[in-house]
Amino acid sequence: MSTRRKVSLITLGCARNEVDSEELAARIEDAGWDLADGADGADGADVVVVNTCGFIEAAKKDSIDTLLAAHDSGAKVVAAGCMAERYGSELAAALPEADAVIGFDDYTAIGDRLDDVMAGRRRDAHTPRDRRTLLPISPVERPAHGSRVVVPGHGGQDDLPDGVAPASGPRVLRRRLGGGPVAPLKLASGCDRRCTFCAIPAFRGAYVSRPPAEVLEEARWLADHGVRELVLVSENSTSYGKDLGDLRALEKLLPELAAVDGVERVRVSYLQPAETRPGLIEAICGTPGVAPYFDMSFQHASGPVLRSMRRFGDRERFLGLLDQIRALAPEAGVRSNFIVGFPGETEDDFEELVEFLSAARLDAVGVFGYSDEEGTEAANLDGKLDPADVAARVEELSGLAEELTAQRAEDRVGSVVRVLLEDKAEPAGDAEPDGGFEGRAEHQAPEVDGTVLVRGEGLALGDIVEARVVGSDGVDLIADVS
Repeated sequence: MSTRRKVSLITLGCARNEVDSEELAARIEDAGWDLADGADGADGADVVVVNTCGFIEAAKKDSIDTLLAAHDSGAKVVAAGCMAERYGSELAAALPEADAVIGFDDYTAIGDRLDDVMAGRRRDAHTPRDRRTLLPISPVERPAHGSRVVVPGHGGQDDLPDGVAPASGPRVLRRRLGGGPVAPLKLASGCDRRCTFCAIPAFRGAYVSRPPAEVLEEARWLADHGVRELVLVSENSTSYGKDLGDLRALEKLLPELAAVDGVERVRVSYLQPAETRPGLIEAICGTPGVAPYFDMSFQHASGPVLRSMRRFGDRERFLGLLDQIRALAPEAGVRSNFIVGFPGETEDDFEELVEFLSAARLDAVGVFGYSDEEGTEAANLDGKLDPADVAARVEELSGLAEELTAQRAEDRVGSVVRVLLEDKAEPAGDAEPDGGFEGRAEHQAPEVDGTVLVRGEGLALGDIVEARVVGSDGVDLIADVS
């Protein structure tokens, strides 16, 4: 009979957290624990580790609710991730249901922390600190200090037990927690930007790129585990390489990733308009195997509001950037998020955003109402709007976005798209028993964008097929393989 104990690992938040969890999973197994299957959940687990999200209030509430539900299962509970790192001892005091609250510095010793929990040894949670102070201000000075700072999702060969790889060859410090042909691949962690509404840099730390060789090794590992599409993630992918002394590192890396045997598509996410260089646009639009897809963090389109956010641009500049992209790839996919009701936002500012959205022809749009986030500069700005006015603007812009993105999808009817088949589609209504396959075209990212229902003969999960779009439903498409 096995004496190994079982851990259930629950991940909340973004794709970056997903990578962090898969590194934690590898460490947990190396420490002698078994991981509960996804279908098992907390049932039968000795410990539930919740990789929390601490970005906005809704995410924090979800994290707390998940921790409380884990406690109700009867298992021991460990809070990890961004919310745990951000609040540390404060969270531990407010949530006695958690048997431990661990920060990023605990990740390399996760086995010891789990042993403590099982033995009933309570450890004091860490006192939060600004993780940007752990590395030099100058990006190019960071590599010499990087090995002294824990950066989740960056585990390399030197970080494996005894520093020895198995006889089968190099081993990536990662354990896939889900299946399917798509996986996130972390380029970097942290952020050097100082947007006045965002607290992420303080608890994620300064910007740290992963060396290209490490990224490529993990890409090959993912391909060996059945991954066909790599989604490159970070807090800011356009900064990749600046701490390595090469601002064109991403342009150079993309062709190498696309050439990895078994990888059919590479997608870049989290692009900052201020750093989206012509060379990067050309690399994304012109490299075979790289999806012409732009996840652009516009946030607003009014110059005065953006300056108050400490961000670049305005409506005219952003439309010019989109023109550059579409000159090279007319069918490129573009998505973005926007904050409305930012302190000082006037009706004219809001109208500027409406006009931008009407002209931008975006494929996917996220709209968020501003709310104060503790520890940010914006929380102390004058000119706060009444919450009812913010809610009204969110409703108006969301309605417009829904209409415009549906029109953008309808405009694609008649075009041919390359679709990665990811799931068997369920028959709807009076449809034939075989409902076809659900997948994503190059202009659609996982989870956040629309999908394509593909119909045809001889299709299989994981295939990338060419199909002609014959209809649309909101942002989703319907396509036939001839």
